Amino acid sequence: MLPAPDGSGPSFELADRIVIEKGVRRLYLLRGDDVIVDYPVKLGLNPYGHKQREGDFRTPEGTYHLSRRNPRSEFFLSLEVSYPNPADRARARQAGVRPGGLIMIHGQPNVPSKAPDYYANNDWTDGCIAVSNSDMVDIWQRTRLGIPIEIRP
Repeated sequence: MLPAPDGSGPSFELADRIVIEKGVRRLYLLRGDDVIVDYPVKLGLNPYGHKQREGDFRTPEGTYHLSRRNPRSEFFLSLEVSYPNPADRARARQAGVRPGGLIMIHGQPNVPSKAPDYYANNDWTDGCIAVSNSDMVDIWQRTRLGIPIEIRP
């Protein structure tokens, strides 16, 4: 953590991109080629492979960007991933299915339906990337609209 430019308190080094490694369940905030910080994540209920269609519970893979910030979602803060991209739309159209959407990086449910251990120990989202609420605050502070998001297998 760095001191704020005006000396009023701490400020956070901003990331210029996000990389999510699904296989190791980690989200990395990077500035250039340097990892600023990384966090454990939980993925969709069917986490293996690229999202093919709406309702498949998969977390997509590919290159996207942070397209929206939502402080009032049903989860503790959320950052929208720009899924589907043009290639995702074309693939779904060719398969005759809807690609789905509203893939977010978010915290825990505001109104949990399961015990805290469930969310901590399982992939549980509909295809989103979930982190702890404290990690979500940090990610929220360190990111800005438009930064690239790469989701790797």
